[in-house]
Amino acid sequence: MASLDELKKECAGCAKCGLCQTRTNLVFGVGDPGAKLMFVGEGPGRDEDLQGEPFVGRAGKLLDAMLDIIDLDRSKVYIANMVKCRPPQNRDPLPEEQDACFPWLERQIEIIDPKLIVCLGRISAMRLIRSDFKITREHGQWFDVGGRQIMAIYHPAALLRDPGKRPETFLDLKEIRRRLDELG
Repeated sequence: MASLDELKKECAGCAKCGLCQTRTNLVFGVGDPGAKLMFVGEGPGRDEDLQGEPFVGRAGKLLDAMLDIIDLDRSKVYIANMVKCRPPQNRDPLPEEQDACFPWLERQIEIIDPKLIVCLGRISAMRLIRSDFKITREHGQWFDVGGRQIMAIYHPAALLRDPGKRPETFLDLKEIRRRLDELG
């Protein structure tokens, strides 16, 4: 099996969709390659594209604060996105872009082998949990998908736009911590 570094090098040469033509940097993933907990967002934004790292802009700073609430940081988890290149104007990744990039994410998950995956927002939840996933109704619930426990929470960017969702997200974070503690 390839290592994450080998997979990243392979991914850097990907031209399966048009997003590769407009990216500044590949945004592959960051964190502990042996993490029990993996976060999956939808795709890189402007700051991520410029720095080549997921969740480094305003939403990333909020994600860091969210991790801090449950005594975690980027060194203890792994953070990736559905697509590895920035969609223009930060739009949602198109289905064909997700299809082109999904094998990279599947291989990341296979290598890292996290016990828990948390989808950041509905886009990744609709791909990793179920195509008709409803984030407003189903956030904070664990789903068994192929023997792996997966939950979705509101995307940090959504929490920046609607701070009223933060109390619900705090409860979701506490559930993530509870499940992690259960794993030991």
